[in-house]
Amino acid sequence: MRFEFIADEHVKVKTFLKKHEISKGLLAKVKFAGGNILVNNQPQNAIYLLDIGDKVTVDIPSEKGFESLEAVDRDLSIVYEDAHFLVLDKPAGVASIPSVNHSNTMANFVKAYYIRQDYENQQVHIVTRLDRDTSGLMLFAKHGYAHARLDKQLQKKMIEKRYYALVQGRGELKPEGDIIAPIGRDPDSIITRCVTKDGKYAHTSYKVVEQFGDIYLVDIRLHTGRTHQIRVHFAHLGFPLLGDDLYGGTLEAGITRQALHCHSLSFYNPFLEKQLQLESQLPIDFQNTITSLTKNN
Repeated sequence: MRFEFIADEHVKVKTFLKKHEISKGLLAKVKFAGGNILVNNQPQNAIYLLDIGDKVTVDIPSEKGFESLEAVDRDLSIVYEDAHFLVLDKPAGVASIPSVNHSNTMANFVKAYYIRQDYENQQVHIVTRLDRDTSGLMLFAKHGYAHARLDKQLQKKMIEKRYYALVQGRGELKPEGDIIAPIGRDPDSIITRCVTKDGKYAHTSYKVVEQFGDIYLVDIRLHTGRTHQIRVHFAHLGFPLLGDDLYGGTLEAGITRQALHCHSLSFYNPFLEKQLQLESQLPIDFQNTITSLTKNN
């Protein structure tokens, strides 16, 4: 895959490319795995001294898919795709990555899709994951350089994900608020997390969209990305998610998986030089639960 830049400084090639988030590791791959560095269409090395206005071209070698990841054919709900990124609408009940318990995962499906499309790069790069029973938008990078550029955005908290959740509890949930409480492993479980003073900093903000008696539809923004963060934070407030029996949520409100859906994803596409804002509609089980709650309240 070829990328072109115009030098705006009198510096070495490697120094200039670092500004464009091409790492030493990626430069090594270019050097040893069949790539090229050109300056004004002539081959050069990473320590070549650039003049302002020079055209720098980098040919990054293609990526073979991991042999350990099985390709599994399944229809995908594609929300957005270009040469660098792929955004899918993940259904509930599908894990993001393979594990001992899950082999039919989004990663497996995406690998099969890349093979069907005969893409140059076959590695699956997941940028944002979702729990198995959480539905909604998942972001993939279609090559390692794109992944590296989005990793920088993740570190700077520039990628914004918003979720809808249905929560239930006693008392009144404030119309909006911030939940700032550290999250760590539950000492009594290998699966669950909990709020603990020894945990990692975690920040969740929310706004109530609609109320159905003691059940609330909330719009949630994650400021950090801890495991089970939304589920743990709302359970800590005394308002666990409907369907989330792992954290005390009821299974009797019409939905039998955690009522959590990533409905909005925003990130900067550095190759198109523009901000992308993507949306996903609520899935049928979520809609049916809200319809039932509306009729009963």
